[in-house]
Amino acid sequence: MNDNYGRLHQRQNSSEPTTGVPTSSLGLVLQRGGEELILEKALDRFTIRLVTDFPVEQLSQVSWGIWQRSISQARLQVFQVAPAQLETAINQARADKNVAFASHIYTVKDNPETFVYLNEQITIQFASGVDAAKINLIASTFNLVQDKPILGISNAFVFLVSKQATENPIKIANQLQAMKEVLVAEPNVIIQSETHYQPSDKLYKQQWYLNHNGGDELVLGSHIAVEQAWDITRGVRSVIVAVVDDSFDLNHSDFQGSGKIVAPRDLRENDFLPLPGEQETSHGTACAGLAIAEENGTGIVGVAPGCALMPIRSTGFLDDESIEQIFNWAIDKGASVISCSWGASAVYFPLSLRQRAAITRAATQGRNGKGCVILFAAGNANRPVSGAVYEQDWPDNVLQGLTEWLGGFAVHPDVMAIAASTSMSKKAAYSNWGANISLAAPSNNASPGMSFPEKGFLYTQPTIATSLKGLGMLTTDIVGAAGYTPGNFTSNFGGTSSATPVVAGVAALVLSANPDLTAQQVKRILETTADKIVDPEPDPQLGLQAGKYDENGHSQWFGYGKVNAARAVQAALQQRATALGASKQVKFSNSNQIQIPDNNRQGIKSAIAVTDASAVKDIQITVNLTHDFLGDVEIYLIAPNNQQVLLQNRTLGNRKELKANYSVRSHPILKQLLSQSAKGNWQLWIIDYAPQDVGQLNSWELSLGI
Repeated sequence: MNDNYGRLHQRQNSSEPTTGVPTSSLGLVLQRGGEELILEKALDRFTIRLVTDFPVEQLSQVSWGIWQRSISQARLQVFQVAPAQLETAINQARADKNVAFASHIYTVKDNPETFVYLNEQITIQFASGVDAAKINLIASTFNLVQDKPILGISNAFVFLVSKQATENPIKIANQLQAMKEVLVAEPNVIIQSETHYQPSDKLYKQQWYLNHNGGDELVLGSHIAVEQAWDITRGVRSVIVAVVDDSFDLNHSDFQGSGKIVAPRDLRENDFLPLPGEQETSHGTACAGLAIAEENGTGIVGVAPGCALMPIRSTGFLDDESIEQIFNWAIDKGASVISCSWGASAVYFPLSLRQRAAITRAATQGRNGKGCVILFAAGNANRPVSGAVYEQDWPDNVLQGLTEWLGGFAVHPDVMAIAASTSMSKKAAYSNWGANISLAAPSNNASPGMSFPEKGFLYTQPTIATSLKGLGMLTTDIVGAAGYTPGNFTSNFGGTSSATPVVAGVAALVLSANPDLTAQQVKRILETTADKIVDPEPDPQLGLQAGKYDENGHSQWFGYGKVNAARAVQAALQQRATALGASKQVKFSNSNQIQIPDNNRQGIKSAIAVTDASAVKDIQITVNLTHDFLGDVEIYLIAPNNQQVLLQNRTLGNRKELKANYSVRSHPILKQLLSQSAKGNWQLWIIDYAPQDVGQLNSWELSLGI
């Protein structure tokens, strides 16, 4: 609650442009959508608008600053000066007959990289009783010129700040907001667009597989479009990704954070520290980083950085007992996604009854019956996950003639088998293929002359001589000199081993956006939203051509396509909205009028009793309130478990009537109240924080989707 609120919206008894806020503060509070953003002046730059446009050569010759850039849509020119010369330079610019407008540049407090530019426009919505004569008087007081009405909003106009004005649009807007005739006054500000969310992690720009805009050995669209997905969610801790592998360096900085590591298990040493040995390269460290490396401003960032990691070190063997231990642990400890970048070191390996059952149990009974999403690497032999190949040219003819291949884990019906694509949107030369492939995801490519040994396979396979383009995958490595490379990261990780945790991260984002999905629904979303990348070239080793799609939309090389995080998360969110729409909506109301005590921190509480114990899937609150000065008031919703959510802070200014709807969409903070039982007393809590003005709650309504 806001105990020390500075009353920017000081009430006035006339239309005199005075306010109780110090003049020094007027220019540092931006009115925006009924809220107030705190600004800070940029110390070394300002903008101007010229009466007529001049070429850059002339702009570079002015005496009051160094020209930096143009903001063409607003006809603004940005100049930079030494901080000590800023005010002098702005005054010189304002005095120049060729300058129509000059202004400071601002930044948003605690976000110094977001520059806020002003132009000469101010939006003003007047109270319904304010006539044209009064509007003109107010405008002339501030040297404003009416430009145009705002369509669809009564008594609202765009005004221009004339050169005769002595204050900038922010200061003018804040003074206007204090007037009883004005409902809204907002300066029109310009902030450079940021297309999609980007983390600040130092190595993020090198993680081409997440997002890129092209470059050397980078075909546009070969990434997974994760930034658009991050606009919706970067993952939540309640979604746990179990990575099953050889070991994990849990001391790595990208695995730190509150709640990051959940239920670690070392099945090899039968303890709970799945750390690498002294001479061990840690395949698991690299895989885990791709899926969930923490967003912490350093190193890399995983596909789902907000999700938790369950590191499971396997025994190193694939007996029935070991497989049951892996999947039982993941089920019992709450794994949402299980990522397995390994397979049997055998050409033909069907699963046993117990192994099939352990995986099916996880896929159907995990996540409280919704099922764990299970992913297996397709393998790195450039062979079918299930099928025959005529083999030749193997050393010592260890394989010769028609040979059956079978990867039992990858063909399990409850598993998603993941193949590898490259930064060139081609098939990775080593990637296994076949009818059982679910999806492809970015990884590296084979170097010329490289063979394709499976982990643990005893023989070197036939090599290829063709030059193969494709960048490696940057990910976490054992801290220090151990691991794949010296340092804490490795830049050439690859194989279907790296493609698999990438898809695991996308699955985790999907479940973060919609935790109600079953494992099969997640699989369907990932497959139906994938990018249909095409590779028409023959395989350089076997000469096969399988990079196109059949009538069912499936490719032998890419499955249903390359995973697309943005489309998958958007589809998950849409499915959640559809499910909520299909849920039963129950409405409750309380029409008892209650006076709101003036300047009383206890406030009033109005209750609605709900007897249905179903889980809350959606929530909306409608409030009808009158008050002499709504800027005094805060409104909270209190759930039956006593959890409080702030619905309305003190940003309503001198409005007198509130008829508002608060929903999960408009107020995401309400998500905190979802999934709990609806049963009990729901209370609306209203507090008046300042003396003089009073009001009353007329009615309120609670609508629950259950």
